[in-house]
Amino acid sequence: MNPVKVGIAGLGTVGSGTVNILRSNADEIARRVGRPIEIAHIGARRDNPACDTRGIRVSRDVMDVARDPQIDIVVELIGGTTTARELVLAAIANGKHVVTANKALIAEHGNEIFSAAHAKGVDVAFEAAVAGGVPILKALGEGLAANRIKWVAGIINGTGNFILTEMRDKGRDFADVLKEAQALGYAEADPTFDVEGIDAAHKLTILASIAFGIPLQFSRVYTEGISRLTREDIAAAEQFGYRIKHLGIAKDTGNGIELRVHPTLIPQEVLLASVNGVMNAVMVDGDAVGPTLFYGAGAGAGPTGSAVVADIIEMGRSLTIDHELRVPYLGFHTDVLSDHPVLPIDGVVCPFYIRLLVQDRTGVLADITRILSQHRISIEAMFQKDVDDDQPVPIMLMTHSVLERDINDALAEIAALDTVLGDIVRIRVELLKA
Repeated sequence: MNPVKVGIAGLGTVGSGTVNILRSNADEIARRVGRPIEIAHIGARRDNPACDTRGIRVSRDVMDVARDPQIDIVVELIGGTTTARELVLAAIANGKHVVTANKALIAEHGNEIFSAAHAKGVDVAFEAAVAGGVPILKALGEGLAANRIKWVAGIINGTGNFILTEMRDKGRDFADVLKEAQALGYAEADPTFDVEGIDAAHKLTILASIAFGIPLQFSRVYTEGISRLTREDIAAAEQFGYRIKHLGIAKDTGNGIELRVHPTLIPQEVLLASVNGVMNAVMVDGDAVGPTLFYGAGAGAGPTGSAVVADIIEMGRSLTIDHELRVPYLGFHTDVLSDHPVLPIDGVVCPFYIRLLVQDRTGVLADITRILSQHRISIEAMFQKDVDDDQPVPIMLMTHSVLERDINDALAEIAALDTVLGDIVRIRVELLKA
């Protein structure tokens, strides 16, 4: 049979990994597809010595790949949301199927891209956009398709997880570990996307759409980073029997969908609590299957290239299948996507961890507990660190489940007390009960 001809745009880490896998595993891939996969065209501004492009047409203008009449599948691996969007839409307009690893592109422009692809009768695949080599999107869209998904919770940014692991295991400060993460190549020179949760929010947007059959709504994701966390918070969480992880959480409450990324205390016995370093993991709770855990490397040439090539293989198998009979882009057909609202963050109900610094005076604790009680907030556990006389006293406490709006109002009143010093730290708690 004639080979499936692939054009690759971008020869960075993932692009070179994809080329290497397609070439080194060519025979195995052909056996799976039923015909060869041929890299016929590469678009890249510069060569990458990490991969061999001999015998392949190489253009310096990536748009040449989208316009090449010989190409069946365009693989977008240039990143960003400007040129990448232009490239993908051009490929679709030219009747090409598209594979991408670009989570920002899908999260922010996926609705437009899928609409254009549907009109042209072509496919868009993006397994590599979330959790690298972990096949979580296919699991949600196909393997768990019999279930009503209750919630999804995941460690979906390896940089943040590496930082929190080092802070916990070695008692290091955030800024110190961040510098090491940058030196190791885990974090960019500008680490904002990683440590402030934007990268995870892109991925959560995609996970939630496939889990619940809702349109992509990146702008509705509540996002909070880890830069304010301290060694004291990490240690206090351990003392209470929890660990702090930077989670993406999507939950169907029955009244709407929660979409949120933030530091979270989770019980030490939950499997996600044991996911360390740069690894990713996603927990999914379905009504029929119960809790499932997907774990693996979330980035890198090999793991992400593996997911890209898996999409190419799947697309190569289905090229002869009528477009309407293929798996929908988001696991649900576009004409039946749910209109469930995305809930505001102040409507979330969960327990909270709170850390305060107060003056060493009689009656301070009574004032704090009185205010909490007035807002219907009960304390589950509390401890305070021993300090020298007349020194500020750190107090850490855990609440029972409470409406976020109520905790915000209570903490505003507590912060106004003249005995409370500095900012109050509060972190949400998820028990992840299935």
